[in-house]
Amino acid sequence: MILTNSRERTRFIRFAIVGAIGAAIDFGVFNLLTHFVPYFRENAVFAQAISFTLAVFSNFTWNRLWTYPDSRSKSIMRQWVQFAVVSVIGLAIRTPIFLWLEGLLIRTFSSWFPKGAATPIVIAHNAALAIVIGTVMIWNFIANRYWTYNDVTS
Repeated sequence: MILTNSRERTRFIRFAIVGAIGAAIDFGVFNLLTHFVPYFRENAVFAQAISFTLAVFSNFTWNRLWTYPDSRSKSIMRQWVQFAVVSVIGLAIRTPIFLWLEGLLIRTFSSWFPKGAATPIVIAHNAALAIVIGTVMIWNFIANRYWTYNDVTS
């Protein structure tokens, strides 16, 4: 397994830290959009796509500089394109899961609160986002390690 090697474990931990920063960006932008921009309140799927995109830019930068500093045989543009492709596939994985979970969780949490309360929607949005971020992180690590950053030694 990839994580039996101490260098790979270190990379995974760094990737996870970078991912946590990306998740903070993802959650922060998502909540700003869904709380303060009326359009996104009703169209959270678009808000999560925008927040995801901004997190991808941050993640690429920090992964290139810190997680994989020894990956320099490819141009930054080639790595960016590969990272972006992996991320778009991750977005394609996460969006339908988010849509399904969002609906399920809104229905579930709505029964816990008074009719018309915004709280179940906020909880459902954030719970769905947390689940999809965790799910897609595994895809992102494996795909980026073996494709985007395949020029580093184990």
